[in-house]
Amino acid sequence: MIIPIRCFSCGKLIAHIYEPYLEMIEKGESAEKAFKQLGIERFCCKRMIISNVDLIDDLLKFSRLQ
Repeated sequence: MIIPIRCFSCGKLIAHIYEPYLEMIEKGESAEKAFKQLGIERFCCKRMIISNVDLIDDLLKFSRLQ
């Protein structure tokens, strides 16, 4: 859904990294190089960013249940 603010395992702030990471990947950089430039070293933080599925745009298509 929405990228978590902090890594579940270590507590490092990661939400501000997600969009720059996506931009770097779209430009054709490797994931490892993008992580190095953004300062992400731990595997748990990499897992949080890579495994995120952005579903918010799909969910906004449906009306609210009342």
